[in-house]
Amino acid sequence: MGLSVALVSFDKSMIGAMSCNPAIGGLGKGHLVREVDAFDGIIARAADDAAIHYRMLNASKGAAVQGPRIQADRRLFKASVQRQLAAYDNLTIIEGEAAALLFDDCNDSRISGLLLADDSAIRSRAVILATGTFLGGKLFRGEERLEGGRIGENSALKLAQQIRSAGLPMARLKTGTPPRLDGRTINWAGLDEQPSDDGNWTMSAMTSRRYIPQTFCAVTRTNTRTHDIIRSGLDRSPLFGGDIQGQGPRYCPSIEDKIFRFGDRDGHQIFLEPEGLDSHLIYPNGISTSLPSDIQEAMVRSMAGLEQCEIILPGYAVEYDHIDPRALDRSLAVAGFEGLYCAGQINGTTGYEEAAAQGLVAGIGAACKIMERDMPAIDRSNSYIAVMVDDLVLQGVTEPYRMLTARAEYRLRLRADNAGTRLTPLGISVGLVGNERRTAYAQRAKQRQRIEAQLSESATADQLIKAGMKVKADAGRMPLAEWLRFPSVTAKELLNVSRGTDDYPDELIGEIEQDGRYAPYMARQEAEIAALSSNERIKLPESFDYRSIAGLSNEMIERLSLARPETLAAAARVRGVTPAALAAILVHAKRAVASETKAA
Repeated sequence: MGLSVALVSFDKSMIGAMSCNPAIGGLGKGHLVREVDAFDGIIARAADDAAIHYRMLNASKGAAVQGPRIQADRRLFKASVQRQLAAYDNLTIIEGEAAALLFDDCNDSRISGLLLADDSAIRSRAVILATGTFLGGKLFRGEERLEGGRIGENSALKLAQQIRSAGLPMARLKTGTPPRLDGRTINWAGLDEQPSDDGNWTMSAMTSRRYIPQTFCAVTRTNTRTHDIIRSGLDRSPLFGGDIQGQGPRYCPSIEDKIFRFGDRDGHQIFLEPEGLDSHLIYPNGISTSLPSDIQEAMVRSMAGLEQCEIILPGYAVEYDHIDPRALDRSLAVAGFEGLYCAGQINGTTGYEEAAAQGLVAGIGAACKIMERDMPAIDRSNSYIAVMVDDLVLQGVTEPYRMLTARAEYRLRLRADNAGTRLTPLGISVGLVGNERRTAYAQRAKQRQRIEAQLSESATADQLIKAGMKVKADAGRMPLAEWLRFPSVTAKELLNVSRGTDDYPDELIGEIEQDGRYAPYMARQEAEIAALSSNERIKLPESFDYRSIAGLSNEMIERLSLARPETLAAAARVRGVTPAALAAILVHAKRAVASETKAA
């Protein structure tokens, strides 16, 4: 967007390092990656630069819930991130510790920059904190205790102390990582292989093809002996001994948690995922743990294929500070501190994908504030990004937030395959999208117009049957696009009935085909979105006093006061707010607006 930006990090060489699982995407998460890519972010391109294994999750289900996921070569991913960052002329990378926020001398709530640990200062009109697990980070493994955000790296302790002393609502969360295994000591022959997907789909719309050699993952399982070994070490686990206070992620629990919570299960699937083409390290996805090293070794060797396996780096847990995201607005700005924004795990989320999407939102928010421009219209009806932000700022978190397709009420519209169509025009309008992507989008938009023009032509059932398609003979005549409601009919077949496919990209034809499949349901959702939009236009003043509204329970008052919803539609999404309560809020909102108008 043309602003001068400084990126501060402990260690320049670690920028782009993948902290935990060397994978990008997945269910819900893959949607976020595609959406960040649509705004010209770099995570999807870095994923393709490093992808050694592609897999479309939920491939047997509808396109709306499919999740693109890649396994990355750690070295190649980091190299791609650093190479792409180096291409930005207005970006300066500074190596150092962010020790304290600086405030304006005349206004102690307005950010004026950042103080580094060496006492040098960076002056700026906005600061975005993206602290990951480093803010007050502490590592746990059995009886071992270390300070740090990840193994071998420092913890941001000074900054954590300042933020806590500023009176912001803070709490602790926990995440973990499994032991890293030596792939040369695994008996691969005895395990089920999981090859990379066939096909040529990629994470980024700007990647024309796959060009990294593909490898396979393998699957093993825990068993009753594994579970007995884990139980034998629970008395030495910091998770069960009370040393770890922070709540861990529900959808990615440690193996200790799994054994405790699902005691009736005789086994859990473990995916053995390579960390790189020239690395022998294996990431065993599914056994995140903070158990002592000796218990970890026995646990690993109890599983099929791992009987002689060597651990290179034992697993550990990380506990870290986060801010209650209800202290943020939809641009991820911190209430009461002008120019301060937060993104990623500091807001109570988990994962690279959620962090990347928040970084995008906070960056747009800060830039728009400085440039005195409006934020682009990102909302729940057009992006998973907005679903996540809305969930965070209205509901808060009790555990690390993970994006899931089930969180989006309009997921039939928000498919991973149409992220560019939905969001790239918004990115262009706000100045986010570079020349290369703008040119590619314009070309794609022209191709889309031609395809839609062909599919607007009519054809009879007889014509389609003669072309080899299976449709009802008495279906009559209708536009070609409407024939896509028959599951056996493909867009390519219909285009060939018209004037051919004209060498259109397969992924574009596939996207338009899915639009046709979902068309009846999309029409129904359009009515819902129209109703939502009318409520979005009913603004609630920031100073709105919910205690003055009769009929609201104490719980509702507390949640609404914390969430500070900006509109009536947002208030409806606050957990526990009833339709009757909304009606009362609407009456008071109208009175407040009328009173302000009269005073003016």
